[in-house]
Amino acid sequence: MLVQKLGHACLLVTAESGNRVLIDPGVWSDGFEDLTDLSGVLITHQHADHLDVDRLRTLLAANPRALVLADPDSATILRERGIDATVAEHSHSYDVNGVTVDGVGRTHAQIHPDIPLVPNVGYVVAEQLFHPGDALTVPDRAVDVLALPAGAPWVKSGEVIDFLRAVSPRVAVPIHERTLARPEMEYSRYTSLAPVGTEIVVIDDGRPQTF
Repeated sequence: MLVQKLGHACLLVTAESGNRVLIDPGVWSDGFEDLTDLSGVLITHQHADHLDVDRLRTLLAANPRALVLADPDSATILRERGIDATVAEHSHSYDVNGVTVDGVGRTHAQIHPDIPLVPNVGYVVAEQLFHPGDALTVPDRAVDVLALPAGAPWVKSGEVIDFLRAVSPRVAVPIHERTLARPEMEYSRYTSLAPVGTEIVVIDDGRPQTF
């Protein structure tokens, strides 16, 4: 599997078959705009740092066969903007033009009781990589590569460490770092407190990494 981080929470994942899926192209992400030959685009939830509807429309025009898979609310938003989207649900499996994608989780993590919760569906891609979106839902299976939220208004580092230990992947790739002024501090913390057998691999934006 080849993984390329395109800013913040956006990942381009190339399965061993060569099929490619893009996850969470948001307003803080760059480098996905000119991609072609995508099998699918996966949206975990509606927040702008995970879903840039305007740039997604342009991207899909260049990728007419790409299947869009999205949480229920994002799917509604996209349909209202003229973009066809398949609703993703927890514990359901989907064939995204040759890539197996499984939905994990239902709800965004709580920021504050006064802020309404929105749906959030994470994805296990090709039975190997898990992108949780903005939640710490532990999948009911082993995963090889975890996209690990490094920081967010809805999480503290101790919770991230517990999540990392619960999932216990072979490799964890930090994402969702653009809410942090000094993400390297959290990367160091997660590296020192990761479970035995887990390696933290920081991917520079735009650099492909094989796992």
